[in-house]
Amino acid sequence: NRKTEWARRLVRENVLTTDDLIWPMFVIDGTNQRVQVGSMPGVERLSVDQIVRDAERAAKLDIPCIALFPFTEPSLRDEHGTEASNPDNLVCKTVRAIKKEFPHIGVLCDVALDPYTSHGQDGLIDDEGYVLNDQTVEMLVGQSLNQAAAGADIIAPSDMMDGRVGAIRAALEQAGHSNVQIM
Repeated sequence: NRKTEWARRLVRENVLTTDDLIWPMFVIDGTNQRVQVGSMPGVERLSVDQIVRDAERAAKLDIPCIALFPFTEPSLRDEHGTEASNPDNLVCKTVRAIKKEFPHIGVLCDVALDPYTSHGQDGLIDDEGYVLNDQTVEMLVGQSLNQAAAGADIIAPSDMMDGRVGAIRAALEQAGHSNVQIM
């Protein structure tokens, strides 16, 4: 957790500065897009180019890390959340774009299937409506590896599946992403 300068800044002791902040950014497809989120006044969904622009603001403000949350177009969602494993999905494109321009900024990626499933649940669901824990964990591991390969520095599972953190850590290690952190 102390390998990179931005990570050391995140975990220092008892002083509140910009070093303690993670800037959440909500990603949408398109170009030159800034769309208000109705349920969160003052918060916008941004296209990749606009997020890179705001990443520059974060760098100038010395904010060490950006957290990404995608809005996946409904046409790309399915029952299995397969878009989460697409190496060219919106989050992966955004991570690569940020890292290209600002490699010193930490990028945190949410790991959950709800942005990718047609039913909106964090997990895969059987025919009777029950969440399939183990199959969901497999998908979350794939999503995590996908984000790590794109350049994510922190993987942040926000679902509630049993065993996911250990499974993600083991997969990251095996794939050579031992420096990718889990929050």
